[in-house]
Amino acid sequence: MTEYRIERDTMGEVKVPADRMWGAQTQRSLEHFRIGWEKMPVEIIRAFGILKKAAASVNAELGVLDGRKAEAIAEICDEIIAGELDEEFPLSVWQTGSGTQSNMNVNEVIAHRTGLHPNDDVNKGQSSNDTFPTAMHIAAVVMTEDVLLPAVDGLCDTFAGLSERYMDIVKIGRTHLQDATPLRLGHEIGAWREMLRETGDMIRSALDPVRKLALGGTAVGTGLNTHPAFAARSAAKISELSGHAFVTAPDKFHALTAKDGLVFLHGAYKALAADLMKIANDVRWLASGPRSGLGELIIPENEPGSSIMPGKVNPTQCEAMTMVAVRVMGNDAAVGVAASQGNFQLNVFMPVLAYNVLQSARLLADATRSFDEHCAKGIRPNEGVIRRHLEDSLMLVTALTPKIGYEKAAEIAKRAHGEGVGLREVAVAMGVLTEEEFDDLADPVKMV
Repeated sequence: MTEYRIERDTMGEVKVPADRMWGAQTQRSLEHFRIGWEKMPVEIIRAFGILKKAAASVNAELGVLDGRKAEAIAEICDEIIAGELDEEFPLSVWQTGSGTQSNMNVNEVIAHRTGLHPNDDVNKGQSSNDTFPTAMHIAAVVMTEDVLLPAVDGLCDTFAGLSERYMDIVKIGRTHLQDATPLRLGHEIGAWREMLRETGDMIRSALDPVRKLALGGTAVGTGLNTHPAFAARSAAKISELSGHAFVTAPDKFHALTAKDGLVFLHGAYKALAADLMKIANDVRWLASGPRSGLGELIIPENEPGSSIMPGKVNPTQCEAMTMVAVRVMGNDAAVGVAASQGNFQLNVFMPVLAYNVLQSARLLADATRSFDEHCAKGIRPNEGVIRRHLEDSLMLVTALTPKIGYEKAAEIAKRAHGEGVGLREVAVAMGVLTEEEFDDLADPVKMV
């Protein structure tokens, strides 16, 4: 049988499980918002740990909080940051749009362990309206710099190595799913590398607005009940504690009411998702078959692909990657709509913003790392198929046009295709070129 204790807030008494550290407001939220299974991300909770520790330290330095209280708060915050108290933060994403209940969840857990007051001490100089957006920004920057970008850089490095290794292999290019002029396999893979390098740089640039913290704006942006030096000092302290660069937002009214920085960052995530979708689709097309598709690439065989067809192997890492890309693109729509809906001085869609931004970053990081480890590193060319496709391509005729003209070259290509023979045979039969001239002009190596 569950044992309870009585906790109190300004609305009265509440029964709380005796073995839990949270207080009345957290318990009310648990009872009133039994919606879905999505919980407040642990990254937000750990960002709150950094925030609360920084705020307590700065308040003590400014002489508005007893130093012993600040030390006690910091000790519990260290446990929160380390993930040792994750079970004490059970609230749903689908709660108040300001994230007030999660802010109070953190305040209550710290207060329970320290014997301090959750509002007067732990939340001193703060409001949920400035702490929750600050926690969102801390979590987004940390997740992006520590988890997502290293995964992107790793796959980028893998493609760079493959590009260099396979630069001597000439293959047929394709546009509109039709044969085009030749290129090097190294160039094709090098384009994938460059896509990731570009979107990685976009994400890095998009972090700049997210480094601006709302802390110090309190309820509506005026900084009511906060020391004048609190905002700037807190941002510096958060930078020190987190190991990531942050600054105080120059306009706290903007920082509370607008979430455009997260929209901008997630837009860069979406650009990455689009590139990863393109890359994964290219890989599975080029590896299709193995005998009835393009079959130019061989990818690792990680698991059986069918419960009924023996020996079948599927491009499962590509499929996982493309599903993640779809999820991120859907999240982007939710992020944009949520950011557009804040009325007057406060956006009240912050929990869903936080959830979607962090989910996208995590999914992109995990999928990129998985694709790199279980697919990209094992990609190798099927040189026999590549050579056959190159030799059979009608688009080698493009190299003839400077000498014989576009129309005559088109006639050769159409006749070769209609008669099912090679370009060389038709060009010689038409008396347009000698065998030697054709071989010199239509050399795929010269064409790349």
